[in-house]
Formats: sequence, structure tokens, C-alpha cells
Amino acid sequence: MKGFPPPEPGYGPALSPIVARLHALHPTLIDLSLGRLERLLTGLGHPERRLPPVIHIAGTNGKGSTAAFTRAIAEAAGLAVHVYTSPHLVRFNERVRLAGRLASDAELFAALEEVERVNAGAPITVFEVITAAAFLLFAAIPADLAVIEVGLGGRADATNVIPAPAASAITSISLDHREFLGDTLAAIAGEKAGIIKPGAPAVTGAQAAEVRAVLEAAARRAGTTLAARGRDWTASVDAGGWRFADRGDHFALSLPTHLPGRFQIDNAGIAIAALRAAGFRWPENIIAAGLASAEWPARLQRLAGGLAGLLPEDWELWLDGGHNPGAGVALAEHLGRAWGDRPVHLIIGMKQSKDAAEFLRPLLPHAASVLAVAEPGQHLAMPIPAIVAASGGRARPGGSVAEALHRLPKDGPSARVLICGSLYLAGEVLRQASAPEALSPA
Repeated sequence: MKGFPPPEPGYGPALSPIVARLHALHPTLIDLSLGRLERLLTGLGHPERRLPPVIHIAGTNGKGSTAAFTRAIAEAAGLAVHVYTSPHLVRFNERVRLAGRLASDAELFAALEEVERVNAGAPITVFEVITAAAFLLFAAIPADLAVIEVGLGGRADATNVIPAPAASAITSISLDHREFLGDTLAAIAGEKAGIIKPGAPAVTGAQAAEVRAVLEAAARRAGTTLAARGRDWTASVDAGGWRFADRGDHFALSLPTHLPGRFQIDNAGIAIAALRAAGFRWPENIIAAGLASAEWPARLQRLAGGLAGLLPEDWELWLDGGHNPGAGVALAEHLGRAWGDRPVHLIIGMKQSKDAAEFLRPLLPHAASVLAVAEPGQHLAMPIPAIVAASGGRARPGGSVAEALHRLPKDGPSARVLICGSLYLAGEVLRQASAPEALSPA
């Protein structure tokens, strides 16, 4: 079983050997189907049927942030919450949160080992194994709520083996993973809509008209409701603050403090609407406390110390894991609306399979300069020349992130620097961060 190192960093010495063995079982990293995992879960005694109420979250962008808001609000109300997300940024343990804390190496090792034993060498993907291990832990440890993020797509994603959730939530859908999900927004929406199940209310945020039509049709087929932003609930910002309203209540709330960006209004609104659809109807002060405490690394996260020390004192260094066309549009809107007061320099590193040209297209008009980078440990990093080509020659080779920061022209006015393009790049940047709070989710 030697010679199959984990394809992503962050597993640590305690978990690397078992994850290496798992990769040897099924080298195909992505294989969308449910049969293998359903067989495995049967052998494990169906832990997916013994979970607390589940909020299941799919979408192209905003899944992690919506999960963070959902968890934070529920915890502000005193609930113990399990959370399953992917990928991890720094430590593998970030993927599995057990009743308010990250799973320990020992817990993960024991669960993965049990899954490997029951699987007995049958073909399986690593994500399926991790999902089975998470469900095994979720079923064994009491909690009041489980927040489960889809890995890829929805219909055939490993997480979709769960029975009817308390609520399904679908965040912003755009073109990504086209080789697996389809070439059109409607096709991708059809895959995401696969998490909508009979008897489980569904919620969605702002969507293109063709996407919303697909989601509404899926809800009708399932005989359930779809609470859509703009029709069934609203979220907005005005001079009085942040406001949420649905057909039952109206909240005037403070803006989330740790997750900047207007696109987070949609994610926070989806979280509130999903919780309410699931039957969790808390007063305004609970909602506000949860929104104010929500944190999710590498989503417009300002960095201090470490790499930020390579910039002048009056400059700002920011990090975002956005990596697809929809994320490019959302970031560009933020740059134009909130960051127009000073120059913005972009440091871009991407994964090989991503559409770099479409991600960069909306961002380039807002950039004072663009540097293309690839960190030595970055998983499946796109070559720097490919990023330069995707920018139409606008970007310049930057080397590593640290080298790019050194190369920035610093004789002009104070500026902001945004590192973006890949969650894997974000993980490498956070590994270099000196501030402990930047190294893992709160």
C-alpha cells in the first residue's frame, strides 16, 4: 500500500498512513454515485439514519459560509451542532465538527479505521470513506442539529445518502465542475436540486431565473415547498442596518462582523430561512448574536502578521478562497462597491481544473496589478504561465505568494492586496500565517 501519499496537505502524522491506504483502494478522486457508500453504510449499521435533525446545504458558492452562519445561530441558541464540510484548509480535522468542537485525531483515526475494516478492500472513493466516518461519529455523539455540506453537486454526492433532512438549502449556483455537473446553469441546478426530498422544506437565495425555475420544478416533483429569496423571504442592507423578513417575522439586525461582503447577506439569509423552515424559530437577539459570531476562514479574511509583515504598515492583506466564475463576479462587486477608496493588487493562484479566464474576467478591471502565483505545496496548482495566459497577458509571474508580495510596487498610495483563486492556495497561505486564530476555524 505504499506510494500513495494523500493528495492534499493537512492530514498530519496520525492520520496520513490510513488516508494513504484509502487512496490506494480507489485512485479515482471523484466518482459520483451512491451505490458504494450505501453498501458501506449498511455494513456500518446505517449511521446516516441515526443523525440529529439535518440541514443539508448544496450550491456552487457560499456553502461553507452558509454552514458557518447556520452553526453560529444554532449555537447562540444553545444547541450542540455537528458540522461536516470540505475541503479542509489547514487541518483535516476541520471537516468534522462534533457538538461544537473539532474532531480529534484519535476519534477520526478510530472512525476511519472502522470504515476501512467494514469496507474490506472494496473500491471506494476517499470522500465516501470520510463521509461514512463523519456519519459514524455524528451518530455516536449526541447533538441537537447536524449541518452537512455537499461535496460536489447534490444528486449523486456522497452526503445525499441521508434520509429526508429537516431542511435543504441551496446557495448561489454558477458554472463550475462542468466536467461532472453539466455545461449549463440549468443542468448544474438540476444536480444541486437532487438534495430536495419529499417532506423536507427547501430554501434558496438569489438565483438566475433559469436556476430558480429548475429548483421550483424539483420542489414540485418532491411535493415540498421552496422558500425563495425575493418571494418568500428578503434580506437587505439600508441605512438602518441589515434586515431579514419572511412571511412570519421581520428582523432588523446588525451586519455580520467577521464575514464581510454583500454576498454574505444572501448566505446569512439562507441560513436563517433554512433554520426557520426546519422549525427553529428564535427571537431577534439570538439571530443577531449568531450572525455577529460567525467565522469562516479564507472568505474575505483580513490577515495580520506573517505575510502581512511584508507590506507597508498602512496596507491591508486579504485572503479569499473564491475560484470559479460566480465567485469572481461576487468578489468584483465587493471590490467595486466597498474597496474603491484605494488601489487593489491581486495575487492569483488557481487549481488546474478551474476556468481561470472566467474567474479573472470581472476582477481585472478593478486591479491595479495582477501577479500569478503557485505555492510549492499547493494541491494541483495551475502553472503560472497558464494563469498569465488566462488573464490575456495582464498578469505577471509572481512566483510564490511571499515573492509576489516582495515584487509589488510599494512607492504609491496605501493599497489592499487580495490573494484569491483557490481554497488550496488559501490553505497554504494560512499555514504561513503567524496569528493562531487564522490557522483553523473558531
